[in-house]
Amino acid sequence: MERRFAVHKQELLRDCEVSPELFAGLLERLQPFAQPFLDLLARQEQRTYAQTYLSGLLSDLERKNAEAIAYYFDQERRGLQHFLGESPWDHEPLLDELARQVGRELGEADAVLVFDPSGFAKKGAESVGVARQWLGRLGKVDNGQVGIYLGYVSGKEHALVDVRLFLPREWATAKKRRKKCGVPRALRFRTRHQLALEMLEARGPLLPHGWVAGDDEMGRSSRFRQDLRQLGERYLLAVPSNTSVRDLQGPLPAWSGRGRRPLQPFQQVHPWAAQLPASAWTRLEVRPGEKGPLAVELARTRVQARTDTRAVGPEELLVATRTRQDDGSWKYDYYLSNAPAETPSAELARVGKAEHEIEECLQRAKGEAGLAEYEVRSWSGWYHHQTLSLVATWFLVRESLRGKALAPAITVPQIRAGLMLLLEAARGAFDPERIARHVNRQLRRNEEARFYHWHKQKLFAPKRLRLCG
Repeated sequence: MERRFAVHKQELLRDCEVSPELFAGLLERLQPFAQPFLDLLARQEQRTYAQTYLSGLLSDLERKNAEAIAYYFDQERRGLQHFLGESPWDHEPLLDELARQVGRELGEADAVLVFDPSGFAKKGAESVGVARQWLGRLGKVDNGQVGIYLGYVSGKEHALVDVRLFLPREWATAKKRRKKCGVPRALRFRTRHQLALEMLEARGPLLPHGWVAGDDEMGRSSRFRQDLRQLGERYLLAVPSNTSVRDLQGPLPAWSGRGRRPLQPFQQVHPWAAQLPASAWTRLEVRPGEKGPLAVELARTRVQARTDTRAVGPEELLVATRTRQDDGSWKYDYYLSNAPAETPSAELARVGKAEHEIEECLQRAKGEAGLAEYEVRSWSGWYHHQTLSLVATWFLVRESLRGKALAPAITVPQIRAGLMLLLEAARGAFDPERIARHVNRQLRRNEEARFYHWHKQKLFAPKRLRLCG
């Protein structure tokens, strides 16, 4: 290995050195973090159960449900199960507080609000909202529930801030099922896009932002894009590869000189992108990745798209991106936007990548705070679990930001690993030295892997930023 790479490797590994100071007081900080959320609950008993459930979600339990969490803390299960599934506490004020904190601590004027449906495969038909439906994360129609999530992505970090449960049409008139699961009587069928607009209205004012983004399930609806335009929101929404558009900047068809000059015919976006010459694509490095620079190639044009009713829609910006796969093929993504024509391509690429950050948000919430590990069937139980899981994940995100001042390579999973050991240590000796050694080993392993990925390309992996404060 060349000396310059060996020196660089040591610089990267120094950023993995975790001081016991990072974990000293971590468990104690959980209580003041949770207090603004606990204060929104009416009864002391509810506040006690909420604190217990939050701690359980942050533990190393294999199944983070009410029964397992109660036994973990040597409690009877029925009290915690009642609190989660039946107690009539309102989760909305907690989500308001979560959005306020995220907006205050991560807020930037050019941040991105990202909407994303996420499916939970379920057996049986008793749980609220369960039906055979499209589960995007599984990529197929299956029996399950679907939550619509709102994520916030800024240059500082990203976090989930809101969620809505999608009730399929078959639940609209299923009075017995609705009553059994505690679905509010006044609730009527709402599309996934309507649920997203509800979250935008409720939390958008609390979250400084310049863009709205979403996956192709959100972007395929011309009505949703129209609603965002009417609300004055600037969007960049993914659309399916078969979206039909007319290129307003492409060459016009031949004209005989008689009658009206013909317009460009409509075509699907994938054939449009596939026939572009190499000169039409602009290469942009979006951000450093674990295995090297993340780069995309981007092409753009002004178009009109077919609407949901097959009418001709207003002028929009079509953005196509492609990334080279390991087998040499190209992976294409397509977006429609109401952004001005002069919007820089680098900005469009940034927002397009922000749309994918919600996937990491969901992975963190599922992997570190039990988002998908609930065993509740009721309407209120589903929302109670989801809300407390989002709050628990936000605690980990805040602590990871704090930790980067001491160890720039620290991650949310490492914070949770340290907290897990502290929860265990709360039953015996408190030993931040042992926790620091445990996290050091994991960080060094991860950082060495990142170093060698970059080294294969004869590149220096970028050093982690050492934040102040």
